[in-house]
Amino acid sequence: MSKNAKYDSDTSSEVPDQYDVIIIGSGPAGFTAGVYTSRAKLKVLIITGSLPGGQLMTTSEVENYPGFPNGIFGPELMMNMRQQAERFGTTIIDDEVVKVNFKNHPFRISTHSESFEGRAILLCTGASPRKLGISGEEEFGGRGVSYCATCDGPFFKGEEIAVIGGGDTAIEEATFLTKFGKSVKIIHRRDFLRASKILQEKAFENSKIQIIWNHVVTGISGNKKIESIDIKDLTTGMTSNLSVGGLFVAIGHEPNTSIFKDQLELDDKGYVVLKENTKTSVEGIFAAGDVHDYRYRQAVTAAGFGCMAALDVEKWLSENKFPK
Repeated sequence: MSKNAKYDSDTSSEVPDQYDVIIIGSGPAGFTAGVYTSRAKLKVLIITGSLPGGQLMTTSEVENYPGFPNGIFGPELMMNMRQQAERFGTTIIDDEVVKVNFKNHPFRISTHSESFEGRAILLCTGASPRKLGISGEEEFGGRGVSYCATCDGPFFKGEEIAVIGGGDTAIEEATFLTKFGKSVKIIHRRDFLRASKILQEKAFENSKIQIIWNHVVTGISGNKKIESIDIKDLTTGMTSNLSVGGLFVAIGHEPNTSIFKDQLELDDKGYVVLKENTKTSVEGIFAAGDVHDYRYRQAVTAAGFGCMAALDVEKWLSENKFPK
C-alpha cells in the first residue's frame, strides 16, 4: 500500500495494512509498550502523534528517571526509547491520528495520509498542561517556565519562585517547591482557594509561602532565562513587575482524548476510564500513561503503565484468536 494513499473515513476500498497492535502516542508509555509487544513477536505499529516523543521532547534535563545518575536530556531519553522499540521490530510512523473506529473489529485507525487496522489498540496519547497563552510563555519554556514541580523543582534551589493556580495541584506544588526555593508566591485570580482545607492550612502555615490574591500574570520577561513576570491586580487594574527565577503553571491538564469521544468511556474531565487493569470500556482497547493517570503524571509511571498494558494486550490476544 502506498504511503501516500488517501482515505476518506472508513469507506476506502483499499485494504489497510493490518497489525496485531496499534499504539497511538509515543511518550514513555507508548515506546515502552512498543518494546514489550514487539519482543513478544507481535506485529506492532506506533503512530507518534503531533509531538513525536511526547511532552519529554520539550523538557531539558531529566534527573529522576532511573538509570541515569547524571541525568539525561528529555529528547535524548525519548530517542533512546524509540530506537529500542525499533530494534525489536516496532514500525513507527510520524503522523497524527485523525479518526478512529472502535465499533467494529478489526479496529480502524486513520491518519492524515492513510488508514490501518489493528487487532488490539493501545491508547498512549497522554495529557497536555493547560497554558496561560501569554507573551514569553513559549519562549521561556524549559528556561524557567515549568508545568511540573516534581520534575523540575530541584533545578530552582535558592530562587524566588511563583506558582499560578488555586486548586489542589497548585498548592501541593507550591508546598513542594518550598524545599528548594528561597520563597514561593502563589498567584491566584480569586480571593479564595479551591484547594482542600487541609492543603490550604499547610500553605497558610508555611512561612515561605505568600499568596497574591486577585492577580493574573500577563507577561514573562528575561534574557537567557526567566527573570521577571508582569502581574495585574484584577480589582484595581494596576500592573506591577515581580522578580522571579522560576514560574510554575498549575492550572490543570487536558487529556488528549477528543478523537475518542463517543468511541469509549471517558470521565467528566475527558480521561480514559479503565475497567480492569489497563482495559478500557471497549474489549480490545487498552490505555497507558497520562491519558488515564491524572494523579502521578511522571515519565517513570507512564513507562510502567506502558509495560502493564503491553502485557495485558499480549494476554488478551493470546486468548482471543482472530483470523489474519
